[in-house]
Amino acid sequence: MTLLRRGAGVLLAVSALQAAPALAFQPLITDDTGTQGAGGNQLEFASNWQELKSEGDTTKTDTLALVFTRGITDALDIYAGVSHGQVRSSNPTYEAHGHSNPVLGLKWRLYENEDKKFGVAVKPEIQFGAPADYERLGLGNGHSGYSGLIIFSQETNFGALHINYGFTLVNYALESNRTDHRRKLHRLSLAPVFDVGAGWKLGIDLGLTTNSHRTERATMGYAELGAIWSPSEDLDFALGAIRFVGDGELRSHTLTAGVTWRFR
Repeated sequence: MTLLRRGAGVLLAVSALQAAPALAFQPLITDDTGTQGAGGNQLEFASNWQELKSEGDTTKTDTLALVFTRGITDALDIYAGVSHGQVRSSNPTYEAHGHSNPVLGLKWRLYENEDKKFGVAVKPEIQFGAPADYERLGLGNGHSGYSGLIIFSQETNFGALHINYGFTLVNYALESNRTDHRRKLHRLSLAPVFDVGAGWKLGIDLGLTTNSHRTERATMGYAELGAIWSPSEDLDFALGAIRFVGDGELRSHTLTAGVTWRFR
């Protein structure tokens, strides 16, 4: 299997597991139970740089993502997101650019205990299909896919702890991708987030995910270190570094930077 085909699967699977372009709790993959409140709005922008290496070949992907969230009630948000990606390879034949799968989803905080500072939320999402040519180039899935996430958040004396379990059904349009890649993807992750003062937070995100490649073992993992700086209550700047492990000979790492703005 070529790096392009393997890389395309990684990009699509990682995007699904990250709920991209829905940006979750920037810059982390693991989400929190927070919502915008009735009438609240949130605009998220992120830039991601991913590099894949295998057997001397390198594929780099740059992605820009934009997500708008609207608070319907104090406990229910609706959001929509779009993204644009550019793929560059050591083989210039494989270079491409275009939009990825648009997404539409909800986040519902279905339980909250203010005394114990504990909450539970669910997050269903649909990823709308992209052109089949985009799937061939690793930019998006040709058919619509679906995902669901259950989120647990606990405030602590150091900040907060977030735990996620997610499931994604990926619908590939190309027979080669259906043959080479798993369609049912899972993620189990946890992220302690530390309040370090002066508007700064540091997060460590650790997770197990389904390896999309059928020829590799079914489970792989990731680790992320992230930082958030909030100069005001309505503005966040985020930076993170992600390393995926356990994917055979393929080596993958991602840098992500983003801005979150909340307004009414």
